[in-house]
Amino acid sequence: MKFVDYYKVLGVAPEATADDIKKAYRRLARKFHPDVSKEANAEARFKEVGEAYEVLKDSEKRAEYDQLRRFGGGDGGEFRPPPGWQRRQENWNGSGFGDLGGDFGGGQQGFSEFFEAIFGRGAAAGRHSGGHGPYAQRPPPRGDDVQVRLPVTLEESVHGGTRTLLLPAADGQRTLKVNIPRGVGDGAKVRLKGQGNPGPGGAGDLYLLVEIQPHARYTVDGRNLRMTLPVAPWEAMLGARVEVPTLDGPVTLTVPAHARGGQQLRLRGRGLPGDPPGDLYVELAIAVPRADDARQRAAVAALRDAFPGFDPRAAR
Repeated sequence: MKFVDYYKVLGVAPEATADDIKKAYRRLARKFHPDVSKEANAEARFKEVGEAYEVLKDSEKRAEYDQLRRFGGGDGGEFRPPPGWQRRQENWNGSGFGDLGGDFGGGQQGFSEFFEAIFGRGAAAGRHSGGHGPYAQRPPPRGDDVQVRLPVTLEESVHGGTRTLLLPAADGQRTLKVNIPRGVGDGAKVRLKGQGNPGPGGAGDLYLLVEIQPHARYTVDGRNLRMTLPVAPWEAMLGARVEVPTLDGPVTLTVPAHARGGQQLRLRGRGLPGDPPGDLYVELAIAVPRADDARQRAAVAALRDAFPGFDPRAAR
């Protein structure tokens, strides 16, 4: 049978690191994936790449393969087993390994005759039955999961929405329309099954890492929202009912008499949706008007005179 140089299949050197092998596999799997590739031999190349990765990503399989590689006979040459290999294969019969003299079925479960000669034809069945021996074959590798950042506005986080993403693909880019769940929080991961990188065993998953963008009015604190609300001095002194903007529309807030700057008032359930929903915390800020004309200055002076003992630096 012909020797298969798995390093050559992936286009990496024999001393390549595990990371180099993984990167090469991901690049080639995208290039030859039958669903997207326009190459004439895409399906065959896709299987070759998956088989090479199955061997070289596994430290035990790779070590066994490297031991045998020096007997391979070069580019496409005949596989020349080392002395005693036939005897080893016979000893392994019944333990998940084939023998070199039998009919290997040429690619059972998508693997080549050469693969089965080294790691055993029984290993392919082992994916369903549990297999035998140290090389009982695992299912073909799934494509890698992909994680991408998904910046969303606070309004999208509260109400949900849709977004079209540009993602890498074998032919450059692909578009994917995604739904933003209502109430999704900052740092949440949204999983889209089967939308990751392709692989012989199916595509991996796509994970969207939600990042809520800064808002001009609100800050996010877990599921709670915080905002600053300016109030006039007389509203703080006498109390008032004022309109507060929320992400669900304006609501009326009661400012108690004798309110202080920096005092926080809570609007229950006006934060991010959830079970339970978050709250909106409103911090009061005393807005002082300008006294630009004589009448306004006289009014301010009369207010000062009405509180002769008031010392703002001693006030609590």
